[in-house]
Amino acid sequence: MTPPILNMTKHKIYVASSWRNEHYPNVVAKLKEAGHEVYDFRNPSSGDPKFKWSNVSEDYMEWSPQQYRVMLSHPYAERQFHNDIEAMKSCDICVLVLPCGRSAHTEAGWFAGKSRTTIAFIPEKQEPKLMYKLFSCVCCSMDELLDALK
Repeated sequence: MTPPILNMTKHKIYVASSWRNEHYPNVVAKLKEAGHEVYDFRNPSSGDPKFKWSNVSEDYMEWSPQQYRVMLSHPYAERQFHNDIEAMKSCDICVLVLPCGRSAHTEAGWFAGKSRTTIAFIPEKQEPKLMYKLFSCVCCSMDELLDALK
C-alpha cells in the first residue's frame, strides 16, 4: 500500500499507541515539528495526570472480568476516557504506532470505522497482520509517515 495523497498540509492527528512504546515520543515530536496539531495521550491538554490502572487500584492485575467491568466506571477511568474520546472526535487522522496493545487498536478501528484516514506506522519488525489492509496506508519510516500526511 502506498501512502495516500491528502488535501491538507496541517492535520489534527490522534496518535494511538502504548505507554511502553519507545517510538511514541519521537513520533509525536516529529508530527508537531511538521506543523500538525497532535493529541498526546501521555500529556493531555486537560492537565490530567497520566492514566494508570494502578492509580485506580493497586491490585488491578488480579481483577475478575466483572471487577474490570465495574472499574471502567471509576471516576479516574471516566475522566481519561472523556479526554481520549473527545480528542478522537476532533481529529481527522489516526496514526497507530506499533508495537501497541488492544486499546490503541480499538482507537484505530474506531477511526477506520468512521472512514477517517488511519495510518499504521510500523518502525520495527512486527508479526504480520492482514487487517491493517483496512487502514489508509502502512508506513515503515518517519519520512514515509510525513510524506503520507502532505
